[in-house]
Amino acid sequence: MLKLSKKSDYGLIAVRHLAEKDPGGACNTREIAKAYGIPAELLAKVLQKLVKNGLLVSQHGAEGGYALARHPSTVTAFDVIRAIDGPLLITSCVTARGACSQAPTCTVREPLSKVNEIITQALSSVTIASLGEDGPSLVKIEANR
Repeated sequence: MLKLSKKSDYGLIAVRHLAEKDPGGACNTREIAKAYGIPAELLAKVLQKLVKNGLLVSQHGAEGGYALARHPSTVTAFDVIRAIDGPLLITSCVTARGACSQAPTCTVREPLSKVNEIITQALSSVTIASLGEDGPSLVKIEANR
């Protein structure tokens, strides 16, 4: 089963929450964690990863917290997931790390690579701004690529 990690779930929730704030408006970890019932310690680590990857900025002081580094229309679900979990891989053979022991007889590497690409494209088409509307628009995926 293909499933996002809890960290990615929390990251998407937090980024969407921040997108709903006034431009440049910040929220602290505790505020976001309380609003969604997320463990604050885990959320803090997720938010720090998003800062490190340039998706959020950290603001210090009494009105500090985290804010989006870019407009929500330029941040995608894929950006958030990749920042938190690293490359999206549905199977380990999709990487460029070299061939596995099954490579000479494998019949699914190329089809799975195409599936991985389609999933990446779908997640890249969903912006954080679109998550704030009535949900993301349906993504039309061509079966023949």
